Amino acid sequence: MGTSRSQASSGSPYEGRVGFARAVRVGQHVAVSGTAPIGTGGQVSLDPGQQTRRCWEIALGALAELGGEPEHVIRTRHYITDLDVVDAVSAVHGEIFGEIRPASTMVRVAGLLDERWLVEVELDAILPEG
Repeated sequence: MGTSRSQASSGSPYEGRVGFARAVRVGQHVAVSGTAPIGTGGQVSLDPGQQTRRCWEIALGALAELGGEPEHVIRTRHYITDLDVVDAVSAVHGEIFGEIRPASTMVRVAGLLDERWLVEVELDAILPEG
């Protein structure tokens, strides 16, 4: 018997154009793609803390759609464009994951796909059996 595969979409215009899913679940493992701070109407806050909250709202929403909760997250990744946002991004991560304490990486990059984006996030989760 093969392992089941399911996916979630956030409605991003990039998903269909590029050919990816917001999140994919195979068995107990969920991987959430790089998630940018795009608001429901396409707007982007210029505040790094708000951007980070929006990223996690989308990423954790995709995880929930596939049956996961924040406590199932085992790894997070942040891609940031400027060292000036480290404190704001870290504070939001701490609010969400302070008790969970997943493995985490933060990488400074030259830029993201939209120059307004200061942060993009990813996560991996392992859901309980059953």
